[in-house]
Amino acid sequence: MITCKITVLKTSFNQDLVDEYVESERKKTLGPCEVFEEGQEFVTDVWSGIPQGFCPWAWDDIYKALVGFAADGNFGMWYENPNTIIACCSDGTRPVYFKIEKIES
Repeated sequence: MITCKITVLKTSFNQDLVDEYVESERKKTLGPCEVFEEGQEFVTDVWSGIPQGFCPWAWDDIYKALVGFAADGNFGMWYENPNTIIACCSDGTRPVYFKIEKIES
């Protein structure tokens, strides 16, 4: 079984996109992601489901990369280390970037 460690690399906030596209009442409360902090780590065997405390929206966004990676998918043309990939959630105004590392057991 392949276990993956997911580390929050970066949280981002795109104020310019919020100003231009987000509904005016929502703009007043929108800021960087409230769920994740840089450096947070989660460990999963992928098949067990979403780790406790992980944002369901982000999990849905990165799950396909996780499954492909855990099933020994080859992302080698993009990454220096074949046991590490980068993925992100699709929130265009406040995306979160994750490092995903294989931990073979």
